[in-house]
Amino acid sequence: MDSRAPKEVRERLEKLKKSLERHRRLYHTLDKPEISDEAYDSLVRELEAIEAEYPELKSADSPTERVGGEPRKEFTKVKHAVPQWSFDDVFDFNELEKWEEKVRNFMRKAGIGDEKLTYCCELKFDGLKIVLTYQNGVLVQAATRGDGVVGEDVTRNVKTIESIPLKLQAPESLIVVGEIWMATKELKRINEERAKAGEPLYANTRNLAAGSLRQLDPKITAARKLDSFIYDIDQIEMYADVRPLGKGLSATAKHEDETSGAKRAQLVTFKGRETAFPVSQSAELELLAKLGFKTNPHFKVFDSVIGVQKFYEEWTKKRHDLAYGLDGIVIKVDSRKIQEALGYTGKSPRWGVAYKFPAEQVTTVLEDIVFQIGRTGVITPVAVLRPVLVAGSTVSRATLHNEDEIKRLDVRIGDTVILQKAGDVIPDIVSVVGELRSKNSKAFKWPTHISACGGDSRVERVPGEAAWRCANKDSFEQQKRKFHYFTSKKCFDIDGLGPQILNQLIEAGLISTFDDIFTLKKGDIMNLERFAEKSADNLIEAIQRSRKITLPRLLASLSIPQVGEETAYDIGKYFNAMETIMRASMEDFQAIDGVGPKVAESISTWFKNGDNLKLVKNLLKHVRIEDVQAVGAGSNVGAGRLEGKSFVFTGSLPTLERESAQAMVRQNGGDVSSSVSKKTSFVVAGEEAGSKLDKAREFGVKIISEAEFLGMVNG
Repeated sequence: MDSRAPKEVRERLEKLKKSLERHRRLYHTLDKPEISDEAYDSLVRELEAIEAEYPELKSADSPTERVGGEPRKEFTKVKHAVPQWSFDDVFDFNELEKWEEKVRNFMRKAGIGDEKLTYCCELKFDGLKIVLTYQNGVLVQAATRGDGVVGEDVTRNVKTIESIPLKLQAPESLIVVGEIWMATKELKRINEERAKAGEPLYANTRNLAAGSLRQLDPKITAARKLDSFIYDIDQIEMYADVRPLGKGLSATAKHEDETSGAKRAQLVTFKGRETAFPVSQSAELELLAKLGFKTNPHFKVFDSVIGVQKFYEEWTKKRHDLAYGLDGIVIKVDSRKIQEALGYTGKSPRWGVAYKFPAEQVTTVLEDIVFQIGRTGVITPVAVLRPVLVAGSTVSRATLHNEDEIKRLDVRIGDTVILQKAGDVIPDIVSVVGELRSKNSKAFKWPTHISACGGDSRVERVPGEAAWRCANKDSFEQQKRKFHYFTSKKCFDIDGLGPQILNQLIEAGLISTFDDIFTLKKGDIMNLERFAEKSADNLIEAIQRSRKITLPRLLASLSIPQVGEETAYDIGKYFNAMETIMRASMEDFQAIDGVGPKVAESISTWFKNGDNLKLVKNLLKHVRIEDVQAVGAGSNVGAGRLEGKSFVFTGSLPTLERESAQAMVRQNGGDVSSSVSKKTSFVVAGEEAGSKLDKAREFGVKIISEAEFLGMVNG
């Protein structure tokens, strides 16, 4: 501390900081306040006065940091030191049992099948994830989850949240993860204020909490009274002696609890030095509480999924009794040793799963039925609803799927309907409340013309299907959908050329066919909304980078009816050149394994169309087709171990994602098909294998496991 401040002032400042930190923890973390809010605020004002007179005494962990500083112009990006995963979901006990079986299977493969398996069950909060970094016990960074790799720095705003310690009970350097949430009563208070001011209301606590945390002015965040629960340690650097925090967590040789003898921590090596780390998720939660974090008390450890199910059912009934929102429970394998052995898939940890609460149902009024046009012209009826809050979100649309579904429900405009929403899926109409129907209501009749289909607005039913489509294959809505798909990640993957920008380009008349995209110049787009010189440069550069593409992806991008990614790959592999495909007959297409008469006719008809041929020829002037075997093949290029062999995958594989397994086949010279025939060499079967497995047995095709498949790939 600076020597210019008198000794008594420095001593008073330290006492104030310690006192405020103690009362903050008593109030916000332990819920055991000893002084009133007014008394606490008075102590804060005294500390502020000292720091104002002696600015050199103010530190990063000062309680006055919580009131917020000057507004920021923007949030900076933060790359997470540890990737932030999200859990897979289950929705019933049957799915939970299947998840447990996967865990046990993987444990056996990892050689730890005899280890005792227990589960730590925690509540799943309806908030937003936060990642906190502490150095020597002081909070230095808070970041949102973002895309799991990069988040946003919200440190200034997080410092306004009273339950998050600015300084820990011990000088540890660590990264922890938790949830920021808002109490339901706070949402009610804020909405009452907004209603009086004639402002729109917030739909739910999660959205309001997320918006509050991302305010550019920290003072607004501070006024929103956000709260937190911390539940995971991602990284810890100096956990070498924590005896002042309580029994059982010191880094001694055995790390045993002094009363029960239970092992609570183990020595691990981190950055070249030995440190102690909790051996289980439940011990981790206890450590977090000892360090001064607010943790949720409602967690339990079970030795079977039967206990987990009872915990789930208990909180399904009690979830609305809490001050904060829940959308399920989180189940984690308690043992850190087993967690480390199980590891992660490409998108989530194998050792944990979210068990979501049942879909919420509400009633509302169906005010209209409108139509959404898909990229192949198929029409989907959409219900326009009186806005209603369901499963934490305000919705005003629900899919009606097709004409047959409308008839099955006997749903009519003006009906009161029961709406259901599960997780992030599109809401569904479950049924009609018949006794509330108007006597004057009329059954819905499918129209013969739909304006969104363009100039020729006639519609026709797809033979043999429940779907209708635009008779005009070049409808405006359909064209937009095709462009959206053309530039998507599955096809040309043009960064920055999303639906909104594409719509602007189409409506401005700058593009009318796919090849027009590659003729765009910087000056063409400079005057469009949201474009400046830099953003225009970025888009043109992204278009230039996308000119290299594989033949299957190019085929898929054309939106040929009946041709998806897998069929496009089969066609591309069979012909190996776009010019050959353009000359092929229907019989040529039907000779491809997995391409039936209906698909062959669709492809052949498409390529006989003069406008389509012109489009493809123009595209070939602007793009360069790459060998699919060379893209991302790595060390297996040319290995040819699977040359001449064809594979079909069915069911969920224990460790491989379907796309990764298919890529392995192609990289080693083999073929992948979406259907089983007598020509199929192998069917790779995982859990919940369906009709393809029956087909394989019928045709006498050899059925193999993932392990056998990997043995073939690795030689």
